[in-house]
Amino acid sequence: MIFHHLTIKQVTKVTSQAVEVVFEIPENLSAEFTYQAGQYLTLKATINEEEVRRAYSLSSAPHETDLKVVIKAVEKGVFSNYAMTLRAGDQLEVAAPDGLFIHEKSDTAQNYLMVAAGSGITPITSIIKDVLTNESDSKVALIYGNQSVAQTIYHEQFNDLKDQYGDRFILQYCFSREERDEALFGRVSKSNLNYFLKQKVSDLAFAKAYLCGPEEMITMATDNLVEKEVLAKEDVKFELFTAKENEIEITEDSHLTELTVILDDEKHTLTVKRTDNLLDVMLKNDIDAPYSCQGGICSSCICQIEEGTAQMAKNAILTDSEIADGLSLACQAYATSAKVVVNFDEV
Repeated sequence: MIFHHLTIKQVTKVTSQAVEVVFEIPENLSAEFTYQAGQYLTLKATINEEEVRRAYSLSSAPHETDLKVVIKAVEKGVFSNYAMTLRAGDQLEVAAPDGLFIHEKSDTAQNYLMVAAGSGITPITSIIKDVLTNESDSKVALIYGNQSVAQTIYHEQFNDLKDQYGDRFILQYCFSREERDEALFGRVSKSNLNYFLKQKVSDLAFAKAYLCGPEEMITMATDNLVEKEVLAKEDVKFELFTAKENEIEITEDSHLTELTVILDDEKHTLTVKRTDNLLDVMLKNDIDAPYSCQGGICSSCICQIEEGTAQMAKNAILTDSEIADGLSLACQAYATSAKVVVNFDEV
């Protein structure tokens, strides 16, 4: 993964807990930082003498001049709390845009459903602006959950989009700790989603849905949309910002594995414990494997298991068929066989 030193053009507080960071893109890097709506940037910094990388979704749209991400502070979040100290003129190391949660432009009028909560709105924002700008006859319906107006990222921006695009943009807020006339009370729950579908958008046939936020919301919304035949499962795209971990079962007797890593046409062979995370082992042994979030919720560290078996602690990216074909997320993978061969070059 190649990183470039980018200068921060502007830092704006969008809520008491989140900032929008705008990067300056030098002309010689403009092609490399071309992106599709829904993708993310990987940011790297040295914090307390440790290298830390995190993936943050782009909230700007591809047609916009500025490159923007929103970073929300989380308790004990090393990078996110560091980001709260950033100012215009500072530099960060940034890798080119990546990610599979993307919107592809339609040449015909379509209706799109967006479901988001909290900072999950960031890639959804990019997709919404992209659709409204570049698909002149398409419509977007958004249900967006937060604790309150004050904690709603881009609240004013969405109200402005509603004023600008009228009935092409249907907007429904949900607030779990504040009652407002224009909002539903509570989270983006099954009942609130059903109300939105029945009372606000019942006349629309959706081509796709884009969901982003907590795992519980993603699961509820996906199951609900499929059950009610609003959309087929393959037309529901999602990105998780958090995911539950599963217990790892080690099924063979030995506690050691011979790990071979193929990267950039080079082979590296290590002996690892089966309780060791494969990406962590690679990085500790100076193997520059690609990665971003280290949380199983982006796609930077996808690799091919060419020999042997490995089990993932969690997965919010790969489909069952992709896993069956041998793909894995290195940041979540643990060896479960005596020998494992991991290939990054074939992905």
